[in-house]
Amino acid sequence: MIHKTFSRLAIIVTVALFSFVLWVIYLANIGGHSVFFDVIKQIPYGDKLGHMLLFGLLTYVANLALLSRHFRLGGVPLYYGTVLVSIFVLGEEISQGFIPSRTLDIFDLAADAVGIILFSYFSGLTQRYLDNHC
Repeated sequence: MIHKTFSRLAIIVTVALFSFVLWVIYLANIGGHSVFFDVIKQIPYGDKLGHMLLFGLLTYVANLALLSRHFRLGGVPLYYGTVLVSIFVLGEEISQGFIPSRTLDIFDLAADAVGIILFSYFSGLTQRYLDNHC
């Protein structure tokens, strides 16, 4: 029962975080302004840390919302949430090359990948904890 309750909460958080991500992307695409952009600019490597944390957290909650369902590719387990976020991130980063107010940056994509991989690992640890303790 705890898994289903936890999954429902993770679904709500995933939808909320994804909505926030879409809003940030929209603002960036139109050259808009946000207090979040100001904060990020004040932190050394803030843009890259923002990419890593934003998409890493999205991956984490998506994996938990999907109860860490996965498939194997060449013996390597891949979480569905990780794959979905990765496809979204790749499409979003590539689209920046076609939007005048944006800049396609390979280092942004690298920061996204680090966050996605790291938080995929964390979601696996969380799922194992839930399996063993709940």
